[in-house]
Amino acid sequence: MLNPITRYYNWLHGKWPSGGVEKGPDIRGDGTTELKGVRVVGDLTGVPLLKFSADTGAKAVAGILAEPDFKKGAGTDRDVYDLAIIGAGVSGLSAAIEAKKAGLNFVMYEADEPFSTIHNFPRKKPIYTYPTDMQQAGELQFKSDIKEDLLNELRAQQESHGIETTQAKVAHITRGGGILTIEFTGEQAPVKSQRVIVAIGRTGNFRKLNVPGESLDKVSNRLIDASEHNGQKVLVVGGGDSALEAAISLAETGAKVSMSYRKSEFSRAKPENVEKLKSLEAAGKLRLFMGTNVQEINDSYVVLCGKDDEEFSIDNDYVFTLIGREPPLDFFRKSSIHVTGDWTPKAWLGLVGFLTLMAFLYHLKAYKTVLGIEGTNLWQVFASKQWFPFNLPSLGAEGSLLSTFMNAARSDPGFTFALIYTTVIVVFGVRRMRRRKTPYVNSQTSTLMAIQVIPLFILPYLLFPWMYHHGLFTNGGFGEWFGMTFLSDGQGGDPNQFWRAFGFILAWPLFIYNIFTEAPIWGWIVFGSIQTFVIIPLIVRRWGKGAYCGWICSCGAMAETLGDQHRHKMPHGPKWNKLNMIGQWILALAFVLLILRIIGWVTPWEGFDKAIAGFIDKNELFSYKVMVDLWLAGAIGYGLYFHLSGRAWCRFACPLAALMHIYARFTKFRIFAEKKKCISCNVCTSVCHQGIDIMNFANKGLPMEDPECVRCSACVQSCPTGVLSFGRFDGKGDVIYDKLAASPVRMQEAHSMSPVDKLLAGKS
Repeated sequence: MLNPITRYYNWLHGKWPSGGVEKGPDIRGDGTTELKGVRVVGDLTGVPLLKFSADTGAKAVAGILAEPDFKKGAGTDRDVYDLAIIGAGVSGLSAAIEAKKAGLNFVMYEADEPFSTIHNFPRKKPIYTYPTDMQQAGELQFKSDIKEDLLNELRAQQESHGIETTQAKVAHITRGGGILTIEFTGEQAPVKSQRVIVAIGRTGNFRKLNVPGESLDKVSNRLIDASEHNGQKVLVVGGGDSALEAAISLAETGAKVSMSYRKSEFSRAKPENVEKLKSLEAAGKLRLFMGTNVQEINDSYVVLCGKDDEEFSIDNDYVFTLIGREPPLDFFRKSSIHVTGDWTPKAWLGLVGFLTLMAFLYHLKAYKTVLGIEGTNLWQVFASKQWFPFNLPSLGAEGSLLSTFMNAARSDPGFTFALIYTTVIVVFGVRRMRRRKTPYVNSQTSTLMAIQVIPLFILPYLLFPWMYHHGLFTNGGFGEWFGMTFLSDGQGGDPNQFWRAFGFILAWPLFIYNIFTEAPIWGWIVFGSIQTFVIIPLIVRRWGKGAYCGWICSCGAMAETLGDQHRHKMPHGPKWNKLNMIGQWILALAFVLLILRIIGWVTPWEGFDKAIAGFIDKNELFSYKVMVDLWLAGAIGYGLYFHLSGRAWCRFACPLAALMHIYARFTKFRIFAEKKKCISCNVCTSVCHQGIDIMNFANKGLPMEDPECVRCSACVQSCPTGVLSFGRFDGKGDVIYDKLAASPVRMQEAHSMSPVDKLLAGKS
């Protein structure tokens, strides 16, 4: 019997898929890496499709030719190649053809044989050259749809273009004096080149079971011809598409197949493969041993371990361990190319250093003085030294907006932080729109910038102070109703409380300070209640939690702008998902404080009221203000920005997000998937900075309904085949898709459609 907390977690988060993201080289959008002059193409860019591989190879050469510091033939006299291509697969051949056309002095290395990945496919394996209407860059073309025919086709194109390969295994790459040096295993002498294209694919070592007997001749990690095992007792180990396809092929050609998978269900394989496997099991042609692990392999049997660590053996003639390959990460590490997910000493030092800086700045803002350094305003040094802009003539008449701006810059530390915060969002927002050119991103980012600039900066720091100076905040009016003006007797008011205007955007309990006051501020109580318990639930029900987190919130604005290029750093998996519950505990604490605050308003006991006030006092070490607002939301939340995605606070600890997770369990919003297009590349999951396993929904054609989604559109935009779309269910259960285009692939498809097709698509 599960306890209430576990049941609640399963209802809120635990029921959703939580697959991880495989490590790989840190590659920019154009294939470049931190090692100058080296580009990565092919499967390691994240998309295991022939056309995409060929496209990246051809575009890499075009990119090199466009580099201003690349000079064709500059190194010929010094025995330096223009270009070295490592790997003779599809992407490597595509790059070589373009290099040949451009007249480059190049060489192509291959450790095994050309097109070895395709060569190792099972006999007569169908080949899908999706997307069928994609016109990839370069001259390499694909027409065949069977393994053997495709190999012949590729070899013919290699021969017709006169592309030669040199057999050699590259150990690593170094750079010095502006030249790249390629080091080999064995005794082969190093080679120098101006540029290097790495096209090795996922050709690392096969993963091992690490059990006794794995080295027996009867154990293999690839299936070439299923018919060779007719009548044999074969065990297939694994749960991916390769394992399922092998088991299906073996069963259909007469083998007596058993299959062992460590999990209780197939979470990553395509639904059609799972359905075919289940039908073979129902027909008695295949046995499934789910939730089991191989313990030992012997000449005539295999020992499996199932539930409750119970071991049992099955008769066996042959074993296929199809559990994937380890990407060639050591090659990249030795070449000083960062591997995503690696925590090197340099990364740890960077994290500690940035966390320390953020802790210092946020304490400086909150406490005015940290370590003896006065923090009344970060610009105070400039003002006291009369440096720019404080050495300018008087700007604006007293009481004008310009004068208000200058006075705030000299006196209010919050102004300085707000100005910096707003500037960062605007600058990186513009960069995001230039980088991700879709109508959705343009509209979303423009909205986030506008909300940050107007209601979260101009309103509290310029417009309201200007209005107050000109007597527009009067007793009994707007200012008093929302706690932002003096009372008539000069007591109880504070003209510097215009920061309360943040509450018009930042809802309770993200922003608690308009509610947790010594005396009730009725304007905020009424407005805040409607905002948190009426408006937000309604927009979440229609558009999902991201309607607020992705389009309104200032924390989300910073995550989607400054944090845009760091979203792939968010960790995934069930262990990390359990940390999502931190926000639920903070939400519970906020509700407890709210109840106690209300009791404090009505009770005559003054000591109780002071005790409650201590929970939000920034001078109390363990107060809500210090522990949640200062540390979790501020110093730690932003300290993790460049190492753990920009959404660490939003995902794990934000109490308003935690409340919206509850609302989102009843939302009509979904990310819909066109299953037939999904290639299970996992790109969508890897770019989700909320840690959602989107691919696990997409490859089954299921609508994604994890409440963590913030509608950032990264998964929709990054999907190479246009699988995903934002939408919602209407009252009848029909799907209504978003009108704002978020997928470049779908935009291109729509652009190429005829007017009649567009009309029919719109009706459907």
